[in-house]
Formats: sequence, C-alpha cells, structure tokens
Amino acid sequence: MKPYYITTAIDYTNAPPHIGHAYEKVLADVMARFQRLNGREVYFLTGVDQHGQKVQKSAEKAGQSPQEFVDGVTQHFTALWDKLNVRFDGWAATTDIKHKRVVQAMLQKLHDCGQLYKKSYAGFYSVRQEQFLTDKERGPDGSFGEEWGEVVELQEENWYFRLSDHVEWLKNYIRGNPDFIYPPHRANDVLNSLEGNAQDLCISRPLERLSWGIPLPFDEKFVNYVWFDALTNYISFAGYLADEVGNEGMPDFKKLWPADAEIIGKDILVPAHAVYWPIMLHALGFPDAEIPKLIVHGWWNVKGAKISKSLGNVIDPNVLSTTFTPDGLRYYLMRDIATGYDADFSDERIIMSYNKELAGGLGNLLNRSINMAQK
Repeated sequence: MKPYYITTAIDYTNAPPHIGHAYEKVLADVMARFQRLNGREVYFLTGVDQHGQKVQKSAEKAGQSPQEFVDGVTQHFTALWDKLNVRFDGWAATTDIKHKRVVQAMLQKLHDCGQLYKKSYAGFYSVRQEQFLTDKERGPDGSFGEEWGEVVELQEENWYFRLSDHVEWLKNYIRGNPDFIYPPHRANDVLNSLEGNAQDLCISRPLERLSWGIPLPFDEKFVNYVWFDALTNYISFAGYLADEVGNEGMPDFKKLWPADAEIIGKDILVPAHAVYWPIMLHALGFPDAEIPKLIVHGWWNVKGAKISKSLGNVIDPNVLSTTFTPDGLRYYLMRDIATGYDADFSDERIIMSYNKELAGGLGNLLNRSINMAQK
C-alpha cells in the first residue's frame, strides 16, 4: 500500500506560535498516529515558511539579518512541537538549499513551457498578504477590508504565471472530484472565487523592493513570490526532482505522492491552496490523479472573535501545556472542535475536560482496571 503522506501548512516565521498553530499540528499528528496504529507506513511533513516581505521587515525592526530572525522564531515552533509530542517525519524550511534548488527548477520548467511572462502592471498591493489586489477583493463600499492590512498603489514590472489558462480545468476538476476538499461545502467557496474574469498571478518581486527570497533562475533581478515558494514545499521535501537537482537523501517521490491529506486553515484555502496550488501542479504536468487532497480546518475564536494580536486575545499553547500537561491540551484541542468548523476557546471547557473527563473519567477507568487485574 502507498505510504500515507500527510502535510500541514508551513508556519510563517514573523511571530511565535499561537493555539491555532498548535491545533493544526496536533490534528495532523493524531491522524498520522491513527494510520500508524493501522499498520500503514506514514510520512508526516511540517515546517516553516521563512521568506517574504513581512519577514524582511520584522528582521529590520529587530535589528537582525533575515536569517538570524527566522532562525530565532523557528526555534519557538520546534520547541513547541517537541513539547506537544508532535512526531513528524520530515521538516520543511524554505531557506534550505534543497528546497531552493527545486523551486528554481520548477520555475525554469514553467518558463521553458511558456507559462511565465513579463509585463508592467499598476494596481493596489496588500503589504500584509504580499499580493496585488483586484476589484473582487473590495467590499460593498469599494474599500479593501481589514484582512488586507496596509494597501498601497504600486506600478512595477514583474513576472506573471498564466493562471487564467487553467481556471476552466480547475472548475471541472473540483466538480468532478468531491473528495478534493474536506469539508465538502468549502468547495463552493472556491468555485465562487473563480467566477468572473480570471487574473494571471504575479510570481515575482523586484530585488530592489524585496531581497529576502529565492531568485528567479532566468532573471535574477527578481525573487520568487512567497506563496509560489511556500507551496512548493509539499513536493520539494517529498523528493520531487531530487535526482535532477542533486538532492540526496530525499524520500522516493513516486512512492509517496500524491499527499493523502494537506491540512490547512480556512484562511489560506482561497486562493493559495485551492487555486494557485492545483493549477501550479497541473501546469507542471501532474495528472488529475496526482492532485493532493485538502483538509480545511476552522479557527479557534475567543467569545466569537478571531484570535489576533491587535485584539490582545492570543492564547499561548506553551502556557496551556504547562498548566494542563501536553496530553491534556492535545485532548482538549481534539475534543472541543469539529474538524472543518470554528470553535470558541473556553477556560471552563478545558478545565472540565482535564478534571472530569481525563482525570475523573479515563483516569478512574484506568485505576479500576488495574485494581481489577490485580485481584
């Protein structure tokens, strides 16, 4: 049987982990453990996304080089996964030279088959999301919402990916493959986003504006767009093009691919994982049978409000795991949310689950069983 290949989103290294990061990784770890208990070989990949404009700006603010900054933040993530007993098999870091080789080889392939072109463009740019915006992103009042952060007008020359050439294929693929996205209702969000005139994707940033990224192999005045770089981790660390680019010690890609589950948050489903990613693979020549499956989880909220630094309601999983033990936190995270939907974090609920269900329920059952076995 094919190994069970499971991945998570790679975490952006401009800030330490919060409870949403912990939930996603524990969910993947539980799924991986379930498959192992069933006797199946498993490859569980997770990691960190270390390039991009936000990282460059955060490093400048901290008075560090980008590499020093991401190394420091990465340690917070790896320490938490160790504390929470998240047992992954592969670690993806986008500054890894092996990943860089695959990204550049992939870009060259797309360039050589005419999927990339250069043009000048003027428009609105989201600094937070590191992408150009269109009228589809405007709210009813004509303005761009809070989710886009600072929005500025830019005019510059860049490289573009012929995303629009593949939109009809993607629509048909989604309709013909109801197991592509879980939960299934999320597929409607994707199809709705594809209505109207499809835009090609800007996949570069000029070096004078952003230096912290992977240079384009055919035009080193530009670095690769952070999402194009980050999404590639799912194949680069699974052994894609390993022989071609000289990446030794990688998994057997033909044996491993496609991913059986790519676990992501609902905020990065559209457009990154459900539009950019399958179209990238399709343009590279991957057949429909090798498009990975997406499992889309919801958010942990606090009293109905999304967790965010600006609201001051960020929940630190390190503190929770110290108070309730790593297993106690893992149990609560899996017990109190339905996969694919939102949930409200509650101090009362985690205390109840720890005291009543783990100690009073499971602990009491274990104690009675041991006593009965002794008698």
